Amino acid sequence: MSILIPSFNSCSMRMTPGEKRLVQRMEEKLDDNYLLWYDVPIGKKQLHPDIIVLHPSRGLFILEVKDWKQDTIQTVNPSTFTIIADNGIKEVKHPLQQARDYTLAVNKMLEKDPALVQQEGDYQGKLIIPYGYGVVLTNITRNDLNNSELTAVFEEHLIICKDEMLPSTDAGEFQQRIWNLSAYQFGKTLISHQIDRIRWHIFPELQISKQLSLFDQDSNTEESPKLQIPDVIKIMDLQQEQLARSLGNGHRVIHGVAGSGKTMILGYRCQHLAQLGKPILVLCYNVSLAAKLRQTVQNPNQVSRVKVRHFHGWCMDLLKKYNIPRPDSREYQGEAYTEELVNIVIAAVDAGKIPAGIYDAVMLDEGHDFKPEWLKLIVQMVNPETNSLLVLYDDAQNLYGEKRAKKFSFKSVGIQAQGRTTILKLNYRNTEQVLRVAYEFAKEVMTPTTGDDDQVILVEPASAGRQGTMPDLIKLPSFQREVEYLAQRVQQLHQRSTAWNDIAIIYRFKFMGDRIFQDFRQMQIPIEWVNENNESRNYNPDKESIKLITMHSSKGLEFPIVCIPGVGYMPNENQELAEEARLMYVAMTRAMEQLIITCHRSSEFTNRLENALTKVSVKA
Repeated sequence: MSILIPSFNSCSMRMTPGEKRLVQRMEEKLDDNYLLWYDVPIGKKQLHPDIIVLHPSRGLFILEVKDWKQDTIQTVNPSTFTIIADNGIKEVKHPLQQARDYTLAVNKMLEKDPALVQQEGDYQGKLIIPYGYGVVLTNITRNDLNNSELTAVFEEHLIICKDEMLPSTDAGEFQQRIWNLSAYQFGKTLISHQIDRIRWHIFPELQISKQLSLFDQDSNTEESPKLQIPDVIKIMDLQQEQLARSLGNGHRVIHGVAGSGKTMILGYRCQHLAQLGKPILVLCYNVSLAAKLRQTVQNPNQVSRVKVRHFHGWCMDLLKKYNIPRPDSREYQGEAYTEELVNIVIAAVDAGKIPAGIYDAVMLDEGHDFKPEWLKLIVQMVNPETNSLLVLYDDAQNLYGEKRAKKFSFKSVGIQAQGRTTILKLNYRNTEQVLRVAYEFAKEVMTPTTGDDDQVILVEPASAGRQGTMPDLIKLPSFQREVEYLAQRVQQLHQRSTAWNDIAIIYRFKFMGDRIFQDFRQMQIPIEWVNENNESRNYNPDKESIKLITMHSSKGLEFPIVCIPGVGYMPNENQELAEEARLMYVAMTRAMEQLIITCHRSSEFTNRLENALTKVSVKA
């Protein structure tokens, strides 16, 4: 079965009857190699062909679908049709010309990429795959077409008729009809990265930049003479794209392992809804992730309708906006203060002092960090008319001690998740070596669980197969020597063209941050202490400095190179071993390319790491 994007269930409501029948035939008659896009805009100009078909060896085809009957069409000429529409008689563009224009626009985009054109032979400089276009007349048979004046303005082989897309139609004949839309064949087959490259060009909203920003591509238009195309492109995979495009209104829950692209899907959803002019709230637990998300989903060139906040900051905003007194800091301290802060907001919403339903869409990243009563509050803030709620969840990364009751369900807090959940297992962030060592280290506390789609589950990660170097475990005589070693190592990396902001040092205890920050500053190594003096509130991922950050605050972030010092101090005797293991797992999986761990004394964690490294090395 072919892959339809968006999924049929999510887009069938906006299809015409003829489009539904055509798409159903295509899903039935075309094999797994076919990719289909229904009503997905292409390029910066947001052109809207009805259906795009891509096959790795047969080519790229664009179809315009018309539910016209013979008596719908009043007059025809080579450029326009006069038809009877619901609102009266109107003149429309010739559908074959419309399909041709879309196809030529796509071809123009793709031919600008040297990696997508032929380098030699008769077709040198032309696209590496065939392309074609056609029209599907869903209510006109081939016989009726041949006996009408339409033959004067339609080329026979560029039309698919009603009786050629029936349930009884032979699959081979149906495919041949599509292949006939192109006048030539090259005998070549696209490989996966070439397909991704085609998608990268025609669907720019799927492009992934270094910081996952979805709004920094304004200069990268089809008309730009300075178009820069990277040798290695990054783009959502097909599962992520289908999921992102299929998210409609209603409550949705995505269970995804670390690095599976959950936040990227959230960013895509934000972009889509922001274009519709909807007020959107994006929430997460920690401050540094909120800063990263803000950079990802807010357009710096526009007044954004997307509000990104960490949960307790958002609660504070509500109290200030609606003139409700905050907790007395003399009476409440630390966690007691934030707990009382939330209680006041909940009571104010219940009493109508803070209005409910004020956001057309609410999106929750790292939903596993949120207490049930927080989730219940957040659900109340969704406009009931749109009812748009997206929750991203990974129970393996639940770090804040919030133990879910065994009978906890999303339904119990008002999240209508049944029938609207998706599981993402593939980890794209980490190399296979980093992921396997991290999972081997923590697998005793990460036993996968199952349940229905209204329950919390723990998903075992699967590697996307990206290869890299094995993590390092470096043993040294003292913590001071660990700091000196890391200083030397990061300077070497920078001398080899690694940007300072591609490096993070993720630590467990405050004394580690103190020592590293002071020593690095003395050595004039640019370093930003993300957690000190509320700097995380102004966290700038693009600032040219090493990021010094706690394990808790690293959650949701990623860096090409991650250093973790002082592992011999773990597990913390004041914390449960399982919680510390999860914390270490989260820190390790922040590393996209290289993971460097140091220690100066043995502990259960250093022993576990040695065993994990040995097992992964042996399997390799």
